[in-house]
Amino acid sequence: MRDGRLTRRGALRMAGAAGVAALGGSIAGGLLWPRPVRAGEAPADGLQAALAESNLIYVTPLHRDGRESTCQAEVWFVADGTDAYVVTASDAWRARAAKNGLTRARVWVGDVGVWSDSAGAYRKLPRMDAEVAVIEDPAEHARVLEVFGDKYSLEWFIWGPRFRNGLADGSRTMLRYRPV
Repeated sequence: MRDGRLTRRGALRMAGAAGVAALGGSIAGGLLWPRPVRAGEAPADGLQAALAESNLIYVTPLHRDGRESTCQAEVWFVADGTDAYVVTASDAWRARAAKNGLTRARVWVGDVGVWSDSAGAYRKLPRMDAEVAVIEDPAEHARVLEVFGDKYSLEWFIWGPRFRNGLADGSRTMLRYRPV
């Protein structure tokens, strides 16, 4: 909830928790969702710890001259070492930017809610400048989607098929953000 309002993310989590409870499962101990890194926290290992602990990254493409784009968003991701993988709609600005040659991005790691409501708080999170690559290898898709399923286990009942089918039919794109 934010300002007394239920967010889409909160609704999904409540629905997922209800489903797990109906199946006899448990969400005790926060095992189903990683503890978010909050603005102002200093993870012990900086960026690497934030990548391991957070459930969101904030992304903006960088123009060829290094300026940040006005397109920004918070998105789900999975980490592989210091790389961050995202699956997004193929017509989303993230995918279009990468496909149109904007292969640099700035990434902040943590969770301060919706970027536009955060008053720039995401800018205080651990950050990396990254090279963006479109990942088209089906074997890498399968490997990364398995990690998504482990990380977002409750949400994956809904989003897993959407990600998998979308990557297969081209309506979704997998992006890798690698630190530079």
